[in-house]
Amino acid sequence: MNSEKVVDAKGLACPMPIVKTKKAMDELESGQILEIHTTDKGSKNDLTAWAKSGGHELLKTEEDNVFKFWIKKG
Repeated sequence: MNSEKVVDAKGLACPMPIVKTKKAMDELESGQILEIHTTDKGSKNDLTAWAKSGGHELLKTEEDNVFKFWIKKG
C-alpha cells in the first residue's frame, strides 16, 4: 500500500507512537495515507481508537515483529 509519509516509532513506548503519529498526520492533506511502524503492543488499541476519534480511517494493519498501520487522513 502506498503512503505519503512513514512514521518510525519502533522502540518507543506509549504515548510516543501516538504523539509522533499526530504530528505527522498534521502535515498531511485530507485523503493522504500515513504509515506507522511501532513495536509497542499497546499501539494496536491506541492507534485504532485514535484514528476513529480523530475522524481518520484505519485502512490496514500488519503484525510481524513490527506492528504496521496505514491510516487515511479524514
